[in-house]
Amino acid sequence: MNRCASFALWAACLCMPTSTLAQATPAAAAPQPTPDQAQILKNTEAFVRNLFAWGPEFKVTVGPLAPSISPAFYLAPVLVTNNERTDKGSVYVSKDGKTLVQGEMLNMETNPFAENLSKLHIDGNPSMGPADAKVTIVEFSDFQCPHCREFSRMLRNLAPKYPQIRIVFKDFPLTEIHPWAQTAAVGARCAYMQKPNSFWTIQDQIFENQDLISSENVWEKLAGFAAQDGLDADAFKACMPSPEPAQAVTANRRDGEALNVNSTPTAFINGRTVAGGDKLTVEQYIRFELSIRPGIAEQP
Repeated sequence: MNRCASFALWAACLCMPTSTLAQATPAAAAPQPTPDQAQILKNTEAFVRNLFAWGPEFKVTVGPLAPSISPAFYLAPVLVTNNERTDKGSVYVSKDGKTLVQGEMLNMETNPFAENLSKLHIDGNPSMGPADAKVTIVEFSDFQCPHCREFSRMLRNLAPKYPQIRIVFKDFPLTEIHPWAQTAAVGARCAYMQKPNSFWTIQDQIFENQDLISSENVWEKLAGFAAQDGLDADAFKACMPSPEPAQAVTANRRDGEALNVNSTPTAFINGRTVAGGDKLTVEQYIRFELSIRPGIAEQP
C-alpha cells in the first residue's frame, strides 16, 4: 500500500495512533495564528492531502500549531473525516514552513519510555515477583483471547528463568468481540479482592477452560473455580454484581487506551511496548533491561 495512504492506516505513518471522534477530547480555544502560522497551516493541509490522496470528499483540519520538543518545529495535529469516520494524528512542521516530519520526535536527554511508565498505574493490580524488581512486565490481557492464554503461559514459564522480574496483570477485555471477557475479568478481580494470590489460580482456570466457557455459563464456571480455590462462596457471589470490581476493570481498560493498546495481549517491559506477545522480543527486552546501559534512565 503506497505511503500508508489508506484512511484506516494513515495515522500509523504519523506520530499518533488512530482514534474515533467520540474518543477525542475537546481542545481549549487556541489563540489566533499569526499570518506566517496561518500560511504554514494552509500549506500543511495541502501537503498532507497530496501525500495521502485525500480528495475533496475528505474533510481535513490541521492545527492549532503547538510547541514541540524541538524549538525549530511546531507540532501540528491533523484531523481527517470521511463517511462519518474520523481519525487523528500529528505531524511536525518546521517553523520556516519548508519541512514536514512524520513519526515520533524524541528527546534524547530523557527516558523515551517515561510517558508509558507514568500511565501504567500498576498499584492495586495482581502481581507476582519482587516489588523492587529491576524489570516489570505489565500485561494487558483478555480472558477470552486464545493468544492471551498462550502469552500467560509463556510469562509463567519465564518467571523461574528470570527471578528478577515482576509480572503485573491488567484487564483489557475486548467486549466488542468477546462477549464473556468482561464478566470473567470481574470474577478474577473478585478473587483478587478476597485473596490476592487466588487471582493467579482463577486466571489459570479460566484460560485452561476457555473453550468450555460461554456467555450462558460464565457465572457458574467462575463460581466453581472460586469454590475449588477455597474462596468464600457467598462473598464471591456478592462481589460479582457489585460496582467495585467492574470499576477496577474499567480503570485498567482506560489505562490501556491511554497507552494506545488496541489488541491483546499487549505488554510493557519497563515501558517498552510488546504487542502480540512475541517470546523472542520479550526475552530480548528482559535481558537488555537486566544489563541496562549506564546513562539510560530506568524511571520517569
